[in-house]
Order: sequence, then structure tokens, then C-alpha cells
Amino acid sequence: MNVSEFLWKRLQEWGLRRAYGYPGDGAGGIDVALQREVDAGHVEYVQVRHEEMAAFMATAHAKFTGQVGLCFATSGPGAIHLLNGLYDAKLDHVGVVAIMGQQARTAIGTNYQQEVDLQSLCKDVACEYIVTVTEPSQMRHALDRAVRIARDKRAPTVVIVPNDLQELPYSDPPMAHGSTHTGIGMTIGSTVPEETGLHLAADILNAGRKVAILAGAGALEATDQLLQIAEILGAGIAKALLGKAAVPDELPFVTGSIGLLGTKPSWDIMKECDTFLMVGSSFPYSEFLPKPGQARGVQIDINGANLSLRYPMEVNLQGDSAATLRALIPLLQRKSDRAWRARIEKEVAQWWKVLEARAMTSACPLNPQRVFWELSPRLPENAIITADSGSVANWYARDLKMRRGMKASLSGGLASLGAGTPYAVAGKMAYPDRTVIACMGDGAMQMNGLNVMITISKYWKQWSNPKLIVLVLNNQDLNQVTWEERIQLGKGKTESTQSIPDFPYHRYAELLGLKGIYVDDPDHVGIAWEDALSADRPVILEARTDPNVPPLPPHITLQQAKAFLTPLPTEPERGSVILGSAKEMLASILPSGKS
Repeated sequence: MNVSEFLWKRLQEWGLRRAYGYPGDGAGGIDVALQREVDAGHVEYVQVRHEEMAAFMATAHAKFTGQVGLCFATSGPGAIHLLNGLYDAKLDHVGVVAIMGQQARTAIGTNYQQEVDLQSLCKDVACEYIVTVTEPSQMRHALDRAVRIARDKRAPTVVIVPNDLQELPYSDPPMAHGSTHTGIGMTIGSTVPEETGLHLAADILNAGRKVAILAGAGALEATDQLLQIAEILGAGIAKALLGKAAVPDELPFVTGSIGLLGTKPSWDIMKECDTFLMVGSSFPYSEFLPKPGQARGVQIDINGANLSLRYPMEVNLQGDSAATLRALIPLLQRKSDRAWRARIEKEVAQWWKVLEARAMTSACPLNPQRVFWELSPRLPENAIITADSGSVANWYARDLKMRRGMKASLSGGLASLGAGTPYAVAGKMAYPDRTVIACMGDGAMQMNGLNVMITISKYWKQWSNPKLIVLVLNNQDLNQVTWEERIQLGKGKTESTQSIPDFPYHRYAELLGLKGIYVDDPDHVGIAWEDALSADRPVILEARTDPNVPPLPPHITLQQAKAFLTPLPTEPERGSVILGSAKEMLASILPSGKS
């Protein structure tokens, strides 16, 4: 074998059999060796249109499957393009291995074409492990360490392979001084904290009268344990955005998302609880958590660096969420006083009425919340939902009711625009039998989504279930930032930066041989979703939505209310902003009414 052939064989031994990438002469030998593995049916290669999409897809693959994601690119600009997606993996703590080509070893240091100092370029994003392979026998330990560290540290790693090395004969390291001999043996570690810590945590939880739970991405595999503990303690469960699929929203004590994109019941339980259990989350916005000293805190996280990071916890348990909760359950005492639980359930029921009322308020032409409200009861079993950054994330977070078996994710810590469609492709590649729905704003769709639709058109006929729907909210506005300008900065919309061109997204789908659907009538939204969900090919569902429907925060201060209802005279869409805000606030107060 040559070095590139060994690379693909070794990655397969680690279980990495799907690669997202784009070719180039800096990775030419790797490309040729990959073709042999694809022809033999050993590796699945997904050719993207831009390397950033490859890294996003590898990140989403890791999120949806729990496996290490794999992406590769050529030297210079190709490697540079991977960075944003790799930062997405870093900030959301998932394992991704990136293989990067490089110019010939003999040319490095000569200012050669496409020569970039990739070690320096990637030293932050791949701080856990980055290596340049300079000798064939080095490839084994470079790959072994990259995959093991990516998996066990939940972080991106980078292996750089100069192109004059890629087709040299491979040989294992010699039995000599200066050589090392790595392996692919499994890692077995402690996943449950020691008994003393469990008893201390149980004492705090048993003593509490008003227990609030916050579940994050680290709790996605701990659904049963979370529900059992919530039942024992009479607790409510709020969810960080990356933990949206951790527990079903149809349960009456699940308060939904937390934060600016969150719900009023989640705000209320955090501000009124006397005991706080945080599981698998590094949710960043401390102002939405209990006030320090208000509640006794217990935190569970596999990563010790996340403990007591956002709230001064009394007991910190480092361990796997499901295993730790499972060990904690026998130590807990069922609370006989269910008043706290009853209050939570009453507020949650009222909140769903508020959301429905907000969704049904009139807008020009469509209320974006209506689009999500109509989708929610139509979501197929085991659906995979992705979302992009922007105002679309508000409606995704609040209006979609997750059920058991569904998966959902987005770019969390990085909150990068343009991740929703590559995430959807990765979800579909990993689970081709499931229906996948990407929720996009038009800004994100113009940035990356149109590009990714070409990739979808290339691969969709391979899928056992062709259903992949890309929802585009077409409002010709970079909407989330526009509202931040109005509310947080107290300024009017800056049209030169915020307005974006109109584009016929549904017609573009048809140009690609896919299905396009357009809707601008609120009474036809449900029909449009049913049409999309019954299609025999991927769909772009373009909804013409009103940009001046406000993404109201869960708790509105007097200053915020004033900004929503009395925007500055410099606001170019002042009348529409006032009307939209008034309707939404009225619906919040009188949810049974129509407006």
C-alpha cells in the first residue's frame, strides 16, 4: 500500500466509512486512493460544493450518530474553507477528523503556490491534536491519535499530509528507538462519579421543594432517566437549544427551550426554583438561570471543564449523563407535595395556547410562526429537523413539538449562519430512511443553502426515502440582526446591511429536478406542508413571511416593551413594526382571541 491507501484502510478500521470532501491537487494521492475504496464499496464519499459544507456535514454526522465525523480538503484554500465547520465542532464539543492536503515537503518554506502554514492556521480549532505527516511510517500513529482524541475529547483534530508523501510506499514503524506503535483498541473509562458525590447530590435534590432541571446536548441519550427523575422530584424540565430532542415536548412538565429563544415557563421555573439540576449543558446565558444563591445546585457533565461554569453549583458530578442519573435514581425520594409540579403543568398548558394565538395572528402576508405551528402536528415519526441561525431559530425552538425518536440540531455555540442545509444532508446520509426537514431563513439559504441544494440533487436518488424538505422563510431581511438593532441597540433597521435580494427559491428547486412549493396564504400553509411531505423527491418549500413579526423574548422588560411598541422615528418600517408587535403582545395576554 501507499500512504494514501493506508490512510483510508486505517480510517475504516476505526469505523469511519463516510467522508465529506472536495478534491484538489494538494490531496491528489488521497483522492485516487479514495476512488478505489468507493469502487470497492468500502467507503461512502459525499462530494460537496464547498469545503465549509464538508466540515459542517462531518460535525452534524457526529451529532446525529454519536460517531466521529470525517472531512477532507486540499491544500491552501481548501483547508482554509474547512475552518468554520471545524469551529462548529469545537464549540459544540463533537469529534471530527479533518484530513488536509499540503504542498510538497520540498516546497514548504519557499512561498510556493497554495502553501499555507496549516499548523498555525489550525492550532486553535484543533488545539487537542494537529500533526503534519512527514514520513510514511508516521501515518499510523497520526491517524490513531487523531481519531482517538477526536472521539474521547469530543473535539476536532487535523492531520496534514504533504502531496509528495501521499503516494510513497507505506511501511509500519520499525522496532527501533524513536518509533511508536499505536493501536485502535477501545477506550473504557469511568462514566459514573464516586458514591460519596452521588449521595451529596441526592441529599440536595431530596431537600428541595421546587426543583428545576436543565437538559442539554449531553443529555440526549438520557431521556428515560431525566423523565424518571422529574417524576420522582416533581420537577419541570427546560431544554437548552442543543438539547431540544432530549425529552418530548408533549409532556406537560416539559417547559421547552430556555434563553432569548426560550419560553416563559422555562424562565419562570428558573427564577422561582429552590433547587437546580443541570445535565449535559454549558448553556451560556447566565441571566436566564437562577440568581446565584437562590437555588442549591447540582451539575452533571462528562467534561469537567463545564462544571460550575455558568452557575455556582454545590455538587459537581463528572460523568456520563445517563449512567450518572441511573446511579442517582435509587437515592432519590419521591416528593409527596406536587404543588410545584401542578403549577408548572398549568403554566405549560397556558403557554401552548399563547404560542397558538401568536401563530394565528394575521401578518403580511404570512406569520412565520404559523408556518412552524402547522408543521408541528404533521412531523413524521423519527423525523430529523435541522435549523439555521437567525429568527428562524426562534420559531424552531418554540413552536415545534419534539416527540420521542426524533432528532434535531443546529449550530449552537458558534451559531453560524448557513449550517442548516449541510446538517440536513448529513442527517439524510446517516439515516436515509428518515424524513429530514431543514428550517432556513433566506439569508442562510443565499449564503450556503443554494449551494447545498446542488449536492442534494446529486445524491437524492440513492436514498431509500426521498423525503428531504428545505423550508425557506423568504422575508428579504436578515431578520434576527434587524430585531437586535431595534431592541438591543435601540436603533432603526439599517436597510443597507439588512435587506437582501428576493430570489425564487421554489423555482430554483425545479431547475434542479426537485419539487418547488410556494405559499403566501395562511389558509394554505397546512396544505403546502402536506404536499411537501407526500412528495416523491426533495422539496424547497418557500414561505413568504412577514419580517416584522417580533421574536418576543420569554420575559419582556419595560424597556424592551417600549422598544417593540414605540420604535424610533428613524425606523423605516415603523408602522409595520408597531402593528406586528402589538398583535403579538395582545395574543400573549389574550391567547383565546383572534387578531
